[in-house]
Amino acid sequence: MEVWDKLLFGFTVALSPANFLYCLIGVFIGTIVGVLPGLGVMNAVAILIPMTFGMNPTTAMIMLAGIYYGAMYGGSTTSILINTPGEAPAIMTTLDGYQMALQGRAGPALGIAAFGSFIAGTFATIMLMVLAKPLVKVALSFGPTEYFSMLVLALCTLGGLMGESVIKGLLMAAFGIFLGTVGIDPVTGAERFTFGIPELMDGIGFLPVAIGLFAIAEVLITAEMEMMRPVVEKVKGLLPSAKDWMASKGAIARGTIIGFLIGCMPGGGATLASVVSYLVEKKVSKHPEQFGKGAIEGVAGPETANNAASGGAMVPLLTLGIPSTGVSAVLLGALMLYGVRPGPLLFEKNPDLVWGLIASFYIGNALLLVINLPLIGIWVQLLKVPFQKLLAFILVIAITGTYATNNSVTEVYITVIFGVIGYLMKQADLPAAPVIMGIILGPLIETHFRRALIISNGDYSTFFHHPLSAIFLCAAIGSILYPVIRWVVKRNHGLKAAKA
Repeated sequence: MEVWDKLLFGFTVALSPANFLYCLIGVFIGTIVGVLPGLGVMNAVAILIPMTFGMNPTTAMIMLAGIYYGAMYGGSTTSILINTPGEAPAIMTTLDGYQMALQGRAGPALGIAAFGSFIAGTFATIMLMVLAKPLVKVALSFGPTEYFSMLVLALCTLGGLMGESVIKGLLMAAFGIFLGTVGIDPVTGAERFTFGIPELMDGIGFLPVAIGLFAIAEVLITAEMEMMRPVVEKVKGLLPSAKDWMASKGAIARGTIIGFLIGCMPGGGATLASVVSYLVEKKVSKHPEQFGKGAIEGVAGPETANNAASGGAMVPLLTLGIPSTGVSAVLLGALMLYGVRPGPLLFEKNPDLVWGLIASFYIGNALLLVINLPLIGIWVQLLKVPFQKLLAFILVIAITGTYATNNSVTEVYITVIFGVIGYLMKQADLPAAPVIMGIILGPLIETHFRRALIISNGDYSTFFHHPLSAIFLCAAIGSILYPVIRWVVKRNHGLKAAKA
């Protein structure tokens, strides 16, 4: 009963005129971000964080979270209409969604994606409410030792899963940790890696790096691309038929559960959830040969899973202060910029933010369903605008937002430098999200590491004397070694096959 009382309080917060308006603005912007290929939700969130300074933290987070799950909705539009995913999690939707559009069934494909997303988003929010209290109780029992090991596990798993290569992911995470150490040592007061540059004594903020790596780099990459055109001029019949619903109900149910569970896992994320959901649907289908040729289950499953995953990512973020995806890492950085410390005490110290945000998920999901279906025609027309014309506008917003944060030209230089670095990283297929993870989690890891050693009088074995800490560290080691072992086994099988 206590949970429902808190949820009712959350609705009073979320339904205030300002919060409701910014929730609407957030989901609307998120949908546009998802519709326009190349923008990216991390880019949009990073760019818009400076615009939220001066807002109430609750209002700001409601808008930024709305952009996050709104982009998951919008990503299906381009996947279905132009065979180009607006967001990475919508990649699997292209396989059957585009084929449905070619067959004149773009309407049902878009409709089932919207309804499936609404169901998944609502389920994820309910599960967030159910799991929040027990997770908070567990987290409150953690000391510096457990927090250090848990953060190391989060960094190892996310760093490895954010790219095809575990080594690349971990190297980028280490690069991020290095960037997080620049500035003044919080314990000794000594300068670290400032190279005599006074402006670096305050450290390198995550925001200029994030805007550079995501927004500026994406602009440079997108400027080289040639955008496709929609295959349909007008979408009709958005409401799925009874036959479509019967074919999709199992996919929606399975995608919701798969997406939520993977979203809660460090390194999971919406992309992995949509891939797993698609593979599961093809495996359980009585007609797997229809997948890739316009099977509606191939749209319903992945689209449901990626929205459930975005909701699931909020569970570790709000309860433990641990981001499980690149976007939630940016949201964690935003919370810290607002002076709010995510974690188990967040529910006690900032109940208006937590429960207002949770209530806004219900409202935002309903708003997305209401505004997306009628506006499909507008999204089709929006896709006809040459995307290169929008790049200059995005660039101006990114640079202006960076400068406005602290009125610092130095941070603009940092943004531009990391924009070029981000462009080169994309060319080399190096993931950018682990860098942000390293910048945000690095200082926290250092703080808890030092506290644990102070308490244990410098005894490093303390990290293995505590059972939970030992489990987390073993899991982190396992997450690093597993891909290596798998590669060795695969290589040995290949050598045996070649000899045979």
